[in-house]
Amino acid sequence: MQKFGGRMRVLALNLATATACCLALVICPAAAADAEHGKALFAPCAACHTDRPDALGPSLKGVFGRRSAALEDFRYSNAMRRANLVWDADNLRAYLSNPQGKVKGNRMPLDGITDGKDADDIVEYLETLR
Repeated sequence: MQKFGGRMRVLALNLATATACCLALVICPAAAADAEHGKALFAPCAACHTDRPDALGPSLKGVFGRRSAALEDFRYSNAMRRANLVWDADNLRAYLSNPQGKVKGNRMPLDGITDGKDADDIVEYLETLR
């Protein structure tokens, strides 16, 4: 053991450091999504996504858990009717990040939210619209 003492100490130190880093990832998850920031980011979207009957986009009130193209008072694109999605956090995040990639041929005029944190914040805000 004497012969490898220095190497063993380095190995033990590296192992301890790696263990501490792994524990930090488990104990301190990434910054939580911010619904207030999401609300501010959503403000331009509210021009189309309202509860008005003449709105350009469907109401997003109660969107979590709802199937795509489920509101009877909105005329959805054929692409959205065929999508057969359930709007959960993952599907909403993917759609916001790349609408045409998630539902090819949909009518929403959004290129996509490129900042993942912003998309998370908007999804967090949408979850409050019950």
